[in-house]
Amino acid sequence: MRLVVFIGIVVLTGTAGDICVSHAMKRIGEVHSFRPAVVLPALLRAFRHATMWMGIALMAVAFFSLLALLSWADASLVVPATALSYVAGAFGAKFILGEKVAPVRWAGVILVCAGVALLSLS
Repeated sequence: MRLVVFIGIVVLTGTAGDICVSHAMKRIGEVHSFRPAVVLPALLRAFRHATMWMGIALMAVAFFSLLALLSWADASLVVPATALSYVAGAFGAKFILGEKVAPVRWAGVILVCAGVALLSLS
């Protein structure tokens, strides 16, 4: 039971963190260059948004939960099971960020679900 709970924590907090960071970055605008003179002001603008800090905190929870999981269970089970974050990410992108998710991406989500289901049989 502990394994399932922590996989859920990793998937949900990691995905929520990604969505929060994505939301913050969309609010500051697209970064067109990776020169320090362009990236640093963009980062400073991003860190002014609460959603960026929430995203970082949620991603930290996901990371430390993943470390705990890896200390309890085999990586061959944990790492593929956390692929459910791709499923949660697609739903979050569609319903929270309002992004259009193409049918081929939904097909990928179904394949990920099938792969995780196969893992659960072992």
